[in-house]
Amino acid sequence: MSFWEYVRNRQELLWFETYQHASMVLQCLLLATAIGLIIAIVTYRSKTASAVATGIASVLFTIPSFALFGLLIPVFGLGVTPSVIALVLYSLLPIVRNAVVGMSNVDPSLVDAARGMGMSRLRVLFKVEMPLAWPVILTGIRVSAQLVMGVAAIAAYVSGPGLGDQIFSGLARLGGANAVNSALAGTVGIIILALIFDGFFVLIGRFTTSRGIRG
Repeated sequence: MSFWEYVRNRQELLWFETYQHASMVLQCLLLATAIGLIIAIVTYRSKTASAVATGIASVLFTIPSFALFGLLIPVFGLGVTPSVIALVLYSLLPIVRNAVVGMSNVDPSLVDAARGMGMSRLRVLFKVEMPLAWPVILTGIRVSAQLVMGVAAIAAYVSGPGLGDQIFSGLARLGGANAVNSALAGTVGIIILALIFDGFFVLIGRFTTSRGIRG
């Protein structure tokens, strides 16, 4: 059976697994973005605190994915829960690091001017610092999306949803019928999703970044 015949014969399953993969990545990315921005907001004014936050996120990021999934199994079992926890942890580093760098590098004179106009610290954060840092923050989110898109395939190791099941199933049956087609279908699907997500974030950047900041 050719690859295209394999895809046609299993298109409903492949569409469903593609939807599961995209949904899991998007939800984990949104959760990681919320957590990462909170961490950055709390720590970016202190070099020590931001270094600690970035360092912890870096340590989590360096844990091999198979090892992290394996460590989560005894505590959370198999399925969605360990998959989501692992993907959120892997997403944090680019988001936290870029948010800290973006907000800490805002021109202090602009912050002083905003404070001089009577703005509160929170208003300065949300009206001045975060909008100016947004392109850098969004870049971190884009990087996380690409990283997590690939790592999400390994979630199949803990019975997580998505296209990883196609890849693991194919690799487990190498030499058997349609083994290569299965692994290839999962891989191609993830590549296409990664390109779609990246294009989506490019559009978000164009619509949410002012022309002055874009240059």
